[in-house]
Amino acid sequence: MTGEPIRTDVTIVGAGPCGLFAVFELGLLDLKCHLVDILDRPGGQCAELYPEKPIYDIPAVPVCTGQELTDQLMEQIKPFDPVFHFSQMAEKLERTDDGWRLTTDLGTVIESKVVVIAAGGGSFVPKKPPIKGIEAYEGQGDGSGVYYAVRRMEQFRGKRLVIAGGGDSALDWTVNLQPLAQSLTLVHRRDEFRAAPDTVNKMRALVAAGQMNLEIAQIGGLEGRDGRLEAVILKDRDGERRLECDALLAFYGLTMKLGPVAEFGLNLHENLIPVDTEKFETSTPGIFAIGDINWYPGKLKLILSGFHEAALMAQAAVRIVHPDRKIRFQYTTSSSDLQQKLGVA
Repeated sequence: MTGEPIRTDVTIVGAGPCGLFAVFELGLLDLKCHLVDILDRPGGQCAELYPEKPIYDIPAVPVCTGQELTDQLMEQIKPFDPVFHFSQMAEKLERTDDGWRLTTDLGTVIESKVVVIAAGGGSFVPKKPPIKGIEAYEGQGDGSGVYYAVRRMEQFRGKRLVIAGGGDSALDWTVNLQPLAQSLTLVHRRDEFRAAPDTVNKMRALVAAGQMNLEIAQIGGLEGRDGRLEAVILKDRDGERRLECDALLAFYGLTMKLGPVAEFGLNLHENLIPVDTEKFETSTPGIFAIGDINWYPGKLKLILSGFHEAALMAQAAVRIVHPDRKIRFQYTTSSSDLQQKLGVA
């Protein structure tokens, strides 16, 4: 439900590494940021798709995982108190008298003079299981039906849950929702999991204690009436069987699409957003694009390139937010003013 608009200096669409580092560069210039991300945590594809995959090309960091990089960036931007709006998609962007109004699919409204699109390859959207008629059970909102993300744990209290998948999202939510659910069954096609070993061990301990069930099978169909889910059909080498449930949480991974960003009225180049290389501003003044979602001659899709883009973008953004302020370039190594902002003076 749409409430009173939130007002800030800069709205950032995307909380991946480039969006997070943009908070730092903007913060050094005293600009406050709100970030919107469709995922339920910071880090973008670094944290969601390869949290344990090593990254070797971050300057001065010989090796780190996607999750470690995200954690370090979150630590770095703490002094600037950014506000995150997770599990929300940036749905509409409108011009106002003095800037922009962004509305999410959950009705959050943010007004700012500058918008930075740092959405990687676009919005992450869930991979849906190939089950005939699954759309009829989606979006119940009351803890019944089919879900691809968890936005409110409480709606699943007392429900009979089936969670499908073998990655971090599936195992994390299995462990977190088990105490709330009336019953919980994890379904995976094989007895091996891609999730963090500690989480897998917690799941197996719950199974051993009789507090949840593990089914090595695939979901072959759904049963219900009037759009309300009543059971899933499990398929394995022995045939099919019916498992009664109130909700199916399907965590089969994510794909990237440009999504509503394509409707923001920006010029596009092969589904990417062209920018200049002085400010990384789009064809629309006041809207910038950094990271993998932008395009310019010679573009390299590297995290370090996105960090560079964030730094130059911030220098242009502050001139839009504070056109009358005299901007003096400073180094964090020698500026007591910047060190004070970072809490290291």
